[in-house]
Amino acid sequence: MVTLIDRRANYAPELAPALPPGHERGRGARSNMSGRYEKTERYLFDDGWESLDDLPPLRTEVFPEMAKKIITRNDSPDISFDRSINPYRGCEHGCTYCFARPAHAYAGLSPGIDFESKLFAKLNAAERLREELADPNYEPATIALGVNTDAYQPIERTYRITRQILEVLNECNHPTGLITKSALILRDLDILTEMASKNLVKVAISITTLDPKLARAMEPRAATPPKRLHTLETLAKAGIPTTVMVAPVIPALNDSEIESILKAASAAGAESAGYVLLRLPLEVRDIFREWLMKEMPDRASHVMSLVRSMRQGKDYDAAWGRRMKGTGPYAWSIGRRFELACTKLKLNQQKTRLEPAKFRPPVMKGQQLPLF
Repeated sequence: MVTLIDRRANYAPELAPALPPGHERGRGARSNMSGRYEKTERYLFDDGWESLDDLPPLRTEVFPEMAKKIITRNDSPDISFDRSINPYRGCEHGCTYCFARPAHAYAGLSPGIDFESKLFAKLNAAERLREELADPNYEPATIALGVNTDAYQPIERTYRITRQILEVLNECNHPTGLITKSALILRDLDILTEMASKNLVKVAISITTLDPKLARAMEPRAATPPKRLHTLETLAKAGIPTTVMVAPVIPALNDSEIESILKAASAAGAESAGYVLLRLPLEVRDIFREWLMKEMPDRASHVMSLVRSMRQGKDYDAAWGRRMKGTGPYAWSIGRRFELACTKLKLNQQKTRLEPAKFRPPVMKGQQLPLF
């Protein structure tokens, strides 16, 4: 049964919004808390008839979405781009630490299992992109693709929206940066190779751990660590500038792997590297802590203690300039270890600069071609 509890009633927190038996298999979140904008909390419990066992298996649902705009702008000083495109909302990879989870609350859905199983596909993304690039006032700069949710998550095999976007960007000679943890990006090697020949693309592969067991627990539907390294190597051999992102760095969980991840990525052909400290905004804090308590109860309190030591005594510090790297001795040691490893491996010695000057606006239907 499902019971609805008014949020204002401050109902007992021990009634966690649990999942039916088996629904957590192959998923990251361990619950399905109501979105923060909902008036009620939903709690699942067995009414004594053992009816929960009769519920059907959890399936991924995809809802079509017609985007009004496709290029998202930002003014954050913490990142190197001011615009991005996300072909999908929600992500089936199911990473427990994903900072994008809270966005599902805007759709009246849970940042928990809903984020992984109720996805939105922007079917008109390529069409909208063409219109926005054709705007006479548009000024080109690198577009980051798949920053909020992975552009190559499993449903891309069916919907191919990311590929359609790349086709438009390639046609217009528009500089593009991609980040993914999926081997599916190799499907589009033909487009990426052509763009790289014009100095218009670079790709970052996110590698959180080299331990397949830990990766399976934290990122249940993402590519395995060996597949990500193979993807990195294949892209590098094709002449595409590559970066490894050690993200997120989680104290007492994967921070001991910083040097080994960088060494493996360098051997695979990565030219540069970056890292981001674990971020726990809004509902992500509770989702991650719940996962941590169930998967690693012996070290959960230690992990969270170290997190707070790097976040001004809080679970998360959203301040610009601090949110990506943290503060304090432990955060400093992570940054220093990362820098020393990159220097030793000759990573980040030169920065790939893409060429926006090559951009040419798309020709829209009915539009007169330029004379010169």
